[in-house]
Amino acid sequence: MKPKTLILIVVIIAALALIKIFFLSPKQAKPAGPQAGKGPVVAIKAVVAQSGNVENKLILSGTVLANEEAVLKPEVSGKIILMHINEGAEVEKGQLLVKINDADLQAQLAKQTAMQKINEEKERDLKALLAVKGVSQEEYDLALSTVQQSKADMDLTQAQIAKTEIRSPFNGVIGLKNVSEGNNVSPADIIASVQQLNPVKIDFSVPEKYTAVVHLNDTVLVTILGTGKTYVGKVYAIDPKIDAATRSLKIRAICENNKREIFPGSYAQVTLILKSENSVVIPTMAVIPDLHGQKTFVIRDGKAVSVQIETGIRNDTTIEVLKGLKAGDTIATEGIMALKPNVQVKIQGIKNKK
Repeated sequence: MKPKTLILIVVIIAALALIKIFFLSPKQAKPAGPQAGKGPVVAIKAVVAQSGNVENKLILSGTVLANEEAVLKPEVSGKIILMHINEGAEVEKGQLLVKINDADLQAQLAKQTAMQKINEEKERDLKALLAVKGVSQEEYDLALSTVQQSKADMDLTQAQIAKTEIRSPFNGVIGLKNVSEGNNVSPADIIASVQQLNPVKIDFSVPEKYTAVVHLNDTVLVTILGTGKTYVGKVYAIDPKIDAATRSLKIRAICENNKREIFPGSYAQVTLILKSENSVVIPTMAVIPDLHGQKTFVIRDGKAVSVQIETGIRNDTTIEVLKGLKAGDTIATEGIMALKPNVQVKIQGIKNKK
């Protein structure tokens, strides 16, 4: 090898060595990135949970019922001799509506009344004689027993006469009659019906999950298909058990019907206004469904903590939290899909829940 070539090779090797020493030092060769032991920081927005109420509306189907309703049937068979039924008219409690022939019973009662008078006179005479030892105690006791027995017979006959009369059981409106005066009727025949139309009842059912938030005196809005009008009612009775077939709870509301615009049997659209009691309220977007129910992320010491919660009433924007949170907790609302338990967070915006 020529000397010049050897010198050139040595110079090149020396240059490469200098480049490695000064430009490719270990400090500059370290890869860029986060320092060991520190995880990524997730940017989020949050809200402070506060105490408050959540209101929502539940739309349900219902049926209108009369406040009171009675079917008029005779207790005994016989011929109708009197009928005071004006169809669609108001009637008062105790008003005589139908009278069935009771001539035989009236004759029997007259006979018993005459015998009772004779028996009572005999008993008084024997009582006076007993005081002066004119008769025995046994004779007087027999006369007294006869008086009591005849009185019982009269009471029985009067009870049988009462069964020949049909009276209105309450104030209401008489319906359409099915028989006329002069017809022979039996206890199987329906003569008419009486209904009390003010107020009216509305029966409806709510799903099982809402049973804890329905209370007596809750307000309901009742829309009647026939009139197109909406009326205000109140929940006044709640069935004490869940229907096993439908998994729903039967509710009964009451509604004023002063103008008699609402008819029993009508279809009613019931809007039940659900309102929570004072509880923790957070935005709906902060709730995440999971295998164990529902959860949310609470920010504590700059880290996201997963918390299982139990929820109640909700609407489009707000949800009631029954268990798991307290007022003042900071809740993640945006960026929550990137959160994991104990991840570092940076809150870019926070506000109080109004």
